[in-house]
Amino acid sequence: MNKANLPTDVSIILTYRCQMRCKMCNIWKNPTDPQKEIKSEQLNMLPNCFEFINLTGGEPFLRDDLEEIIRVLSPKTKRIVISTSGWHYEKILSIVPGFKNVGVRVSIEGLSLKNDELRGRAGGFDRGLKTLLGLKRLGVKDIGFGITVSNYNSEDMLWLYELGKSMHMEFATAAFHNSYYFYKDDNLITNTEKVCKDFLDLANRQMKEHKPKSWFRALFNLGLIRYINQEKRMLPCEAGTINFFIDPYGEMYPCNGMEEKYWKESMGNIRKAESFEEIWFSSRAEEVRRKVAVCPKNCWMVGTASPVMHKYVKKIAPWILRNKLKSMLGLPIENGAPCFDVGQDPRQGNLNREKQ
Repeated sequence: MNKANLPTDVSIILTYRCQMRCKMCNIWKNPTDPQKEIKSEQLNMLPNCFEFINLTGGEPFLRDDLEEIIRVLSPKTKRIVISTSGWHYEKILSIVPGFKNVGVRVSIEGLSLKNDELRGRAGGFDRGLKTLLGLKRLGVKDIGFGITVSNYNSEDMLWLYELGKSMHMEFATAAFHNSYYFYKDDNLITNTEKVCKDFLDLANRQMKEHKPKSWFRALFNLGLIRYINQEKRMLPCEAGTINFFIDPYGEMYPCNGMEEKYWKESMGNIRKAESFEEIWFSSRAEEVRRKVAVCPKNCWMVGTASPVMHKYVKKIAPWILRNKLKSMLGLPIENGAPCFDVGQDPRQGNLNREKQ
C-alpha cells in the first residue's frame, strides 16, 4: 500500500462494559475500568477530516461522559452513529436528539424471544424497540436495526428486515466473527446452507427496493456469503488506510477483527502522541498497513467493507446495475457472490496458506 492520506472512517470503542450477556460476544466478561477509559479531551486530538464516526462498545451509553464525547467529536465528522443495545432507552432519548448529525443502530438479534435468548437479558427486545420508536417520534432520522447472524437466527433476520422496512428504518447485517475484540475464538456458522440461503433471500428483497443504498447492501450481504463459505473477500481490506479503530485505552488498531493467533499490532496510542498525524504517518503505522495487505483473515464487517465499497464504486457499479435490471424484470439476482480484482495481494484473506 502507498503511504496513507488521512482516513475517512473511525470506530471508537468507548468501553468494554456491557449490561448484556450475548452468546456471540464475551466483552461483558472483560469490562474496562471506567477510570482507565479514554476521555473526551484525549479524543479532541483527532483531525476534522471524517466522513463517518462509529461509537461502539460494550455499551456506549454506560459512559457518564458520553454527551461530552459526542460534543467533542460532532464537529470532526459529517455523521456519527452510536451502536447500542437500546437497554438504556431513557438516556438515549435524552441525549441523541440534541445532535443533528448523530444516529443510532440498535443491535437486535431476532424477534422478541430469540433476541432475549441470544443477548442474555429478558426485556432486551422491548427496550430496543422503545429506543427506535422514541427516537423516531423525536424526529431523529438516522436510526435502524443491526443484527449479527449466527446458527440460530438467520430466519429471524428476514422478519426483522420486513419490520424495519415497514417502520422506514435502516437495516444492517453482520455474521459471526472471532476477534480479540469479542474475546471469542469459537464463533462458527455450521448450518451454512440455510444461513447463506437466507442472506441470498435478503439480497433479492433489498435489490427490489427503490433506494440505491439498499442495492449496495444487497451486494454487501453477498460478501457475507463469501465470508461464511470461507472464500476470499469480495474486495480487499484496506484497514488502517481508509479506516481505523481506537480501543478504550487509546490504542489505534487498523480493525477490530484481528486475532493474536494470526497477528495483532497497534499503530500507536493517542494518549502518548503529540498529534494524530504523528501516529498516522509513522513507520510503525506503515508496517501495520503492510501486514494488513497480506492478512490471512477473510473478515467481512461493515467497518472495513463499507469504505472499500465506496472507494471502488466504479468497479462494483456494473454488477449493481445488471442485477437491479434483473430484479426489475422479476428475475432473481446472480446466484453467486462476486469477487472483484482491484490489484490486491493474493495472499490477503487466504486462510489456506496458514494450513500449508
